[in-house]
Amino acid sequence: MGEVMDWDKAYRGELFLGPPPWNIGAPQPEILTLVEQGDVHGPILDAGCGVGDLALALAERGYDVTGVDISTVAIAEAEAAAAARGLSTVQFLQGDMRRLDDLGLPHRFNTVFDCTLFHSLPVDGRDDYMRGIYAAAEPGAALYLLVFTTEALPPDSPFPIPNLVTEAEVTEAVAKYWSDVRLQPASVAVKPPEFPGHPERNFPTDEFGLTNLPALLLAARKL
Repeated sequence: MGEVMDWDKAYRGELFLGPPPWNIGAPQPEILTLVEQGDVHGPILDAGCGVGDLALALAERGYDVTGVDISTVAIAEAEAAAAARGLSTVQFLQGDMRRLDDLGLPHRFNTVFDCTLFHSLPVDGRDDYMRGIYAAAEPGAALYLLVFTTEALPPDSPFPIPNLVTEAEVTEAVAKYWSDVRLQPASVAVKPPEFPGHPERNFPTDEFGLTNLPALLLAARKL
């Protein structure tokens, strides 16, 4: 069950010669819009939480949140941020999302967020992951999954290429367990890293230094 990349190395700033591009200092805008619309109910599982931007924002809004990530470096940063902000309704667990039974989750969840984890998993680990979060969800729970599409990065991209997906791939993987699967076009905001010596690529950025890459936003329910 090998990893796509060395996640601790990425979060230490060694893989991208700086912070990983998905660390934008805030929750992904697509996910934050869902939260602000109000169709989110705790307890919440933040699958692949990274440094905890989403989990911390949810806790600040009063939600009970559990964030899980495979990177010990990311989890340590998330825990430090929670302590600094005095947040008591969020906890972070280090572990492999493909092996949720090993993590001692505190309870089952009414909302599961996957903010760019799915495409980062080895392809042969997707089913273990999907089965695990389904088992960890309460009946009636919602799943929201934000994932890169195959158009997000060209084959010669300076980014390490994750396992980008088609609509059919992600729908098939999710619908094996979850119901009422719906998809819509979306985007993932990143801060493109610098790669000295690499030919310049066309990554246009906005006034905040963010690039929006093509993605899908999937919603589903556990019946």
